[in-house]
Amino acid sequence: MVKSYLRYEPALSFGVIASVEGNIAYDSSGKHLLTPALEKVGVWHVRQGICTKTLAPSTSSSRSGPSLAVTSIAPSPSSSSLVAVGYADGSIRIWDSEKGTCETTLNGHKGAVTVLRYNKPGALLASGSKDNDVILWDVVGETGLFRLRGHRDQVTDLVFLESTKKLVSSSKDKFLRVWDLETQHCMQIISGHHSEIWAMDADPEERYLVTGSADPEIRFYTIKHDSENTQPISNEKGAVIVNSGDMPTQNKWEVLKLFGEIKRQSKDRVATVRFDKSGSLLACQVAGKTVDIFHVLGDVVASRKAKRRLHRKKEKKSAKGALGTTESKEDTKHASEEDGNTPTVTVSDVFKHLQTVRAGKKICSISFSPITPKNSLATLALSLNNNLLEFYSIESSTTTKTLAIELQGHRSDVRSVTLSSDNTLLMSTSHNAVKIWNPSTGSCLRTIDSDYGLCGLIIPQNKYAFVGTKSGKIEVIDIGSGTCIDTLEAHGGPVRSIAALPNENGFVTGSADHDVKFWEYQIKQKPGQDSKNLVLSNARTMKMNDDVLVVVVSPDAKYIAVALLDCTVKVFFLDSFKFFLSLYGHKLPVLCMDVSSDGDLIVTGSADKNLKIWGLDFGDCHKSLFAHADSVMAVQFVRNTHYMFSVGKDRLVKYWDADKFELLLTLEGHHADVWGLAISSRGDFLVTGSHDRSLRRWDRTEEPFFIEEEKEKRLEEMFEADIENAFENKHVPREELPEEGAVALAGKKTQETLSATDLILDALDVAEVELRRIAEHQEENTKGNVTEYQPNVIMRGLSPSNYVLHAFTNVHTNDLEQTLLALPFSDGLNLLSYFKDWTSNPDKVELVCRLATVLLQTHYNQLVTTPAARPVLTLLKDILYERVKECKDTLGFNLAAMDHLKQLMASRSDAPFRDAKAKLLEIRSQQSKRLEARTDTREEKRRKKKKKTSSDMHALTGF
Repeated sequence: MVKSYLRYEPALSFGVIASVEGNIAYDSSGKHLLTPALEKVGVWHVRQGICTKTLAPSTSSSRSGPSLAVTSIAPSPSSSSLVAVGYADGSIRIWDSEKGTCETTLNGHKGAVTVLRYNKPGALLASGSKDNDVILWDVVGETGLFRLRGHRDQVTDLVFLESTKKLVSSSKDKFLRVWDLETQHCMQIISGHHSEIWAMDADPEERYLVTGSADPEIRFYTIKHDSENTQPISNEKGAVIVNSGDMPTQNKWEVLKLFGEIKRQSKDRVATVRFDKSGSLLACQVAGKTVDIFHVLGDVVASRKAKRRLHRKKEKKSAKGALGTTESKEDTKHASEEDGNTPTVTVSDVFKHLQTVRAGKKICSISFSPITPKNSLATLALSLNNNLLEFYSIESSTTTKTLAIELQGHRSDVRSVTLSSDNTLLMSTSHNAVKIWNPSTGSCLRTIDSDYGLCGLIIPQNKYAFVGTKSGKIEVIDIGSGTCIDTLEAHGGPVRSIAALPNENGFVTGSADHDVKFWEYQIKQKPGQDSKNLVLSNARTMKMNDDVLVVVVSPDAKYIAVALLDCTVKVFFLDSFKFFLSLYGHKLPVLCMDVSSDGDLIVTGSADKNLKIWGLDFGDCHKSLFAHADSVMAVQFVRNTHYMFSVGKDRLVKYWDADKFELLLTLEGHHADVWGLAISSRGDFLVTGSHDRSLRRWDRTEEPFFIEEEKEKRLEEMFEADIENAFENKHVPREELPEEGAVALAGKKTQETLSATDLILDALDVAEVELRRIAEHQEENTKGNVTEYQPNVIMRGLSPSNYVLHAFTNVHTNDLEQTLLALPFSDGLNLLSYFKDWTSNPDKVELVCRLATVLLQTHYNQLVTTPAARPVLTLLKDILYERVKECKDTLGFNLAAMDHLKQLMASRSDAPFRDAKAKLLEIRSQQSKRLEARTDTREEKRRKKKKKTSSDMHALTGF
């Protein structure tokens, strides 16, 4: 009989607050902050500081692991619940954050999604990727509109210009491109940056666009609107905004024009630039620890600053003239200003440096809150590279940290994980803290400051725990109070391993100082203390001839195995320390090992990527398994079985049968090296800890599986991966793109589109056979041979036309174009014949129009030259125009009726449709005026003080 096993599946992932790959973003309500957490998106309630929901792709929908890492997040401006999330495999998912469900999946990119940006109504979504392409998506129709190609390197940021229906893209190729969304072509290419452009943004009123790169300056551009003529851009006070660089001839294609540059304080490259919702503040985050906050001054204040600057220049010129100095070049430059008495507004007049936010660690991303607090200008959220979220209140003179979310995760990678004997507590160690978790819920119960913990042990009754540190100390942790009650100088080197002694109040530690020490603990009252505490004492010491890496005690307390740096494992009798066996065979040091519950087997995992299974009776090697693609970091038997789990630096968790020497399962999910492993005493779940700072629980299910089936499944996955690689053959020479760019289809060919094409072809064949059978039956009836017609059971009672239509309902909207592209011309022509029946259903008119458009564009030349296609096309021409007009009229009528209802309700009560925007703008303008008034007062005082000082000096010196 074939042996079956029970499957383990991912159940819970916790410990990650914000990962470094993606950006953070507030939702449109400002109550929640969306953060990337490896393959999930965490929805954090800002005021409460808790994660209320996680948006995680189902494991059945796609492959888990690093390919699913979240790389970009963009909340919809029109809905507080919808959020677009881009992933490392190029897919985009639209989530409903309130329900926690995935509304749709958009596939089009071949590389990781680097940026997502909604337009203001929230109907269009633009995405940029590492494949150098920009794709525009119709969010409502759940389909890709077109692909814009032209950049020579990955796209880093995107900005919609609503007033001109343009899209601006930036790239690592040092160029900005302005795309016309109506004509789908690149209308302007802007150079000038000397290094890769990493970020850009436009203010809400679309007056200025700012870009950031590794250059020492931030560059600003003015945005030309369609309503403007070719005259220079002026503000309401008559101040002329000029180009601070060269002045090219302005034409109708010039949407962006250089306004000026501002020198940056930091030498690090710019990572993000963002305006707040009101457009009064600009944040410039560098790839370091600082964020520069600029205040965007209004036209009135900017004009006033320009006039003051002009006045100062006049005074300076008159002073120089009195001393007989010659006119400088700068005075010549502004001579025209003085003659016309018209101040020139420069970039320094509009953008004024306000504050610098300094964080403790490197900043990954920033996000302005859409809600403006009462007592400050704005709230800024930061995600740091040490798994931390910080919130700052931006005020006119100071910056205050208001909140930090840090307890739910480690600041660095998880080095070890340990379960308590009753499986109710989980302890994890890292470089500066020990955390106690509830493994069933993933909630953090205690956080204890610690040294660099390399290993740990929770003793029975769950009151105390021991942690072995890199500095050679053993820390005694009181779990109930969450404090470190004692620290012992145990070893002269790092404590690399700790193992409990069965049926005794003691444990063993192994260190790099060549010592294996045996410890005993007792709970007693120390002199001068009121309460009883755990007291630790060294019982015995065993000297080794090399660094000790791992120590394991057999469950029957008969043997102790010690792995040394010389790649060997020494086995001793535990009671007498008498040498028993030497296990030699690994080419590199053994990093982990375990003994089975019955004491028959010992398994060792090494840096040479192999697992070796040994018999503990004679020390013979039963089998050597090539287990992982990198070092094996932990291995452990499931209690009372010969099944074992291993983890490695290749990010995988593997399940083995040590009797049959077979790989049973491969569990993917971690995004970095896996360091630790702990299996429950019943074997119903295991927990792993990783360099990606996450802890993952894997549960045993009731679903049985067989080894042969798993082998076939792995072979199928390899075959599908080969097919996907064939779609994206890296050895094929890249298509040379013209400088002005090109337009292509938004979708991409995948395994799903090929499967959908096969289903449609099968449906067309079945429908054609059925139509032939119906025609033969009718012919027999006309001849007088009346028989009962037996329809095809496969068609499930549908007519041939509806059966083909039903096949299209299983095709995702986004995959429709690529599915039809794979159809041969003969089948495409056959498909056109069904459109007449489908148009009778008003709900299918849009689908028919899309299908007809794609087929006509794809097979235009053949359709024109094929006589059989002319009757079908003529018929469709008359029907489709009529049906589309009917749908258009219905939509227009419904819109007019809704507007009428809105007017009726507004006349009765203004509550349902009250426009709060005007009130919001009024509040913001008042805040801006107050800040500008403070700025004016400060500058006026400074100017008077300076004038008084200069007059005093003149009185003293006579000059």
